[in-house]
Amino acid sequence: MLGGIFFNSDFMIKYYLGILISLLFLNYSFAKDINIKENIDLSFKCELEKKIIKNSEYNYQVFLAEELDKKNLNKFEIKSQQPETLDINGLSSFLSKSVKLSVKVVNKDVVLFKAIDNNSSYSESGIIDRKTGELIHEITKNIKSENSEKDITFYSCSEKEKV
Repeated sequence: MLGGIFFNSDFMIKYYLGILISLLFLNYSFAKDINIKENIDLSFKCELEKKIIKNSEYNYQVFLAEELDKKNLNKFEIKSQQPETLDINGLSSFLSKSVKLSVKVVNKDVVLFKAIDNNSSYSESGIIDRKTGELIHEITKNIKSENSEKDITFYSCSEKEKV
């Protein structure tokens, strides 16, 4: 009788699907949003490469640096202190003022960060590859709306010497 249950294909599909869903939720609940493995004090000069805009006028339209009014970043700074301090300055006023970054990851390869406003309607996030200097900065507006807007900006950064 028991063998008939386990060899029933409908039962097995539901059984494996249940296990898979359980594992996904378990994995999600153990995900770390704060993982600072290194103390760093870095300063970068970043050159704007391109920007992708998604809004009511543009649907993920790509603009090259020469087509934009936006400037390069002359002083983009990242400071981290284990176990959970991360400060981002020079990328935007929102991130510079944001005491509560919701995601902070620092390791030998990347720095990843994200901040969301109190109303959960605006967010900024970024990731910089410490080896190549590639920086991606994403701004999302009207998060809760069907008409959310995104600006994704790409920079090429080089580390500046401390003076």
